Amino acid sequence: MSAKGVDLLYGETLAVRDAAISLHRGEVAAITGQSGSGKSSLLYCLAGVLPVARGEIRFEGCLLGELEDEELSALRRERFGFVFQYGELLPELTVEENTALPLRLAGQRKAEALTAAGEVLGRLGLTELRQRRPSQVSGGQSQRVAVARALVHRPAVVFADEPTGSLDSANATAVLEEFLSLARSQGTAVLLVTHDSQVASRADSQYTMRDGVLSVLARDAK
Repeated sequence: MSAKGVDLLYGETLAVRDAAISLHRGEVAAITGQSGSGKSSLLYCLAGVLPVARGEIRFEGCLLGELEDEELSALRRERFGFVFQYGELLPELTVEENTALPLRLAGQRKAEALTAAGEVLGRLGLTELRQRRPSQVSGGQSQRVAVARALVHRPAVVFADEPTGSLDSANATAVLEEFLSLARSQGTAVLLVTHDSQVASRADSQYTMRDGVLSVLARDAK
């Protein structure tokens, strides 16, 4: 995935200015910055959720700005994964069903989707929680389930918006380790937004954002 010259407008306010970034399979990139700096806005532009005012975003040879709504929805559903700060699990579904949701939305049969969900949950140490509801698990466990859901369909890119922001330091470290290990092992690229410099330090590439301007802090050669 790559982007260049990306601007995002909120009304007349330029929230993202001339942003450029590239992300390779298996790479982890982190964007840090203060609240309101534009980092989450850029994340959602790259994920095809927010339309850009100028610039281009490319994924596997396609320009996101040229895709029809249906094509863009399919791309987000099948090729992208998402992890949010508070997990955002569906309370009426079990842990297993929440994890299998991307596969079910893509049309996979229930039995096959649940089997795949069980395998990912097992890798994250959550097998015993498969039949519990989100209200019956801890915050750290809930965030692990969110990670499993984001990775179960082996997406090309996972977009993570403050994935450990709601956790204490011990849980944050554990979730991050599992997240990055599993993502790298299956060749999934990860773009994460965080306030935490310790979280960002685990990334292959680090960026910072200030007043809508994205700058490179460090980048490993690929």
